[in-house]
Amino acid sequence: MSAPAVTRRPGGTDDAVGGVVPREVVRPGTVEEVADVLRAAAADGRTVVPVGGRSKLTWAAPPESCDLLLDVTGLDRIVEHVAGDLTVVAEAGVRLGDLQAQLGEAGQLLGLDPPEDGATLGGLVSANASGPRRLRYGTTRDLLIGITVVLADGTLARAGGKVVKNVAGYDLGKLYTGAHGTLGVVVSTTWRLHPVPPARRVVTLDLPDVAAAGPLSIALARSTLTPSAVELSGTAGGPGRLVVLFESIAESVTDQARSAVALLGGGEESDDLPEDFGRRPGGADDVLLRLAHAPAALAAVLAALPAGTPVSAHAATGVAYAAVPAAEAAGALPRLRAAIAEHDGTAVVLRAPDAVRDALDHWGPVGDSLELMRRVKERFDPERRMSPGRFVGGL
Repeated sequence: MSAPAVTRRPGGTDDAVGGVVPREVVRPGTVEEVADVLRAAAADGRTVVPVGGRSKLTWAAPPESCDLLLDVTGLDRIVEHVAGDLTVVAEAGVRLGDLQAQLGEAGQLLGLDPPEDGATLGGLVSANASGPRRLRYGTTRDLLIGITVVLADGTLARAGGKVVKNVAGYDLGKLYTGAHGTLGVVVSTTWRLHPVPPARRVVTLDLPDVAAAGPLSIALARSTLTPSAVELSGTAGGPGRLVVLFESIAESVTDQARSAVALLGGGEESDDLPEDFGRRPGGADDVLLRLAHAPAALAAVLAALPAGTPVSAHAATGVAYAAVPAAEAAGALPRLRAAIAEHDGTAVVLRAPDAVRDALDHWGPVGDSLELMRRVKERFDPERRMSPGRFVGGL
């Protein structure tokens, strides 16, 4: 069956990115059509914002302009799955859930598990998204072994390959991971896979204070145990729950769970994960923040949050999420950034209600790498037409 032809329509309020309504929405059906669209946009000087499943569209700052919203969900083909090599090639518009379902038939998985529904592979790369199992499998940067992108002028560029130990060429994959569409459009991805673990065991421990998760996660990290995830949920200054997931052969997970209960000083064992496992905290009326910090500083980072703030954390990897009420965010965010800076901490806005979004500093202090990032942007997108203003420092 041939791929559908590119479709175009006028943009509307439902297509807005951070409140910016695109003049036109285009949905190509092939990589070649993406290149044609970008060449035409370059000739006309139009700005372009690529989107996929829209599950992480708020994770970057609003664009300065959006003449053309480029919908890559038409690129939805799983091109090649080489089960013997534990690799898969899939286009950027393939939804993670669909890919996992097909890989599961062969007893394999892609070790990324962000909780947002409808995530596409291109979106995972652009947002550098991951979930609880990043502790075991790593992040997008670790699992992406090949990439194809279309540059701002319509040029097709490839890097990496279809084998895990590939060292040829520049590592464009790492450059495009987390770039939020500011350097071009990701159109195809190649991933390292893992076997589906045959068994799992879960240890759940209720905590009177979420800060207790700090020393407990350090103890787990220093032990011989190998959990797939160590997840915290609760409220700052209040109670919490620590969930430790083990995945391996049955004998191993049974022994490790028993050892974890002894190490943690308690906990309930089961085979089932909580329904909210890995879920980001808060709701639509909150400002959702992603906090990155030194892993050993979890307790200090939690203490810097306003009391009662809903939180969750990948407790052993130095990533936490906090849902600050929108009315308090403008005042709380600068104080929080200052407090966690001594722990190599940063706070990035992932989601904010429309009423407060534009008043918030999305990325926070940039540091001394901004000039290097500007030079990269100038090299790949000298006319600043790709998602202008979405990235750090207004890039």
